[in-house]
Amino acid sequence: MTIVIGYVDKPEGRSALRRAAKEAALRSEKLLIINAVRGEAATEPMAADMSDLRQLAERTRHQGVETVDVLQPLGPDFADALIAEAEHHEATMIVIGLRRRSPVGKLFLGSTAQQILLQAHCPVLAVKAEEGFKDRQTIGGAA
Repeated sequence: MTIVIGYVDKPEGRSALRRAAKEAALRSEKLLIINAVRGEAATEPMAADMSDLRQLAERTRHQGVETVDVLQPLGPDFADALIAEAEHHEATMIVIGLRRRSPVGKLFLGSTAQQILLQAHCPVLAVKAEEGFKDRQTIGGAA
């Protein structure tokens, strides 16, 4: 049983990762961190450095999650890659981060989040970025 997190190195991604780690520890499930990128990983703005992702995985293990894997699939679309990996790994849940929006912006959900919510085969937990969370903290407040 696996919980899949669609990770981006932004406040909403870090908030989602913390929540996904808590869920995985509570449920005694594996955690799969996916940082899907388009084209060349090094040139994609949403791409995280693979060594940074491995460090996140290691910190997550110290938070009570027994098994943490990291994938950085290349593909044309983040949502499609995340959904495909979740299906392949028979995920019990997908966790995604949402950025905070203005009152008018709340009328619209980002197309990536909407696609994941509508097409995922399992429940999706959408986590808002925490207020004032702009630094580079990660799981459990560790830097």
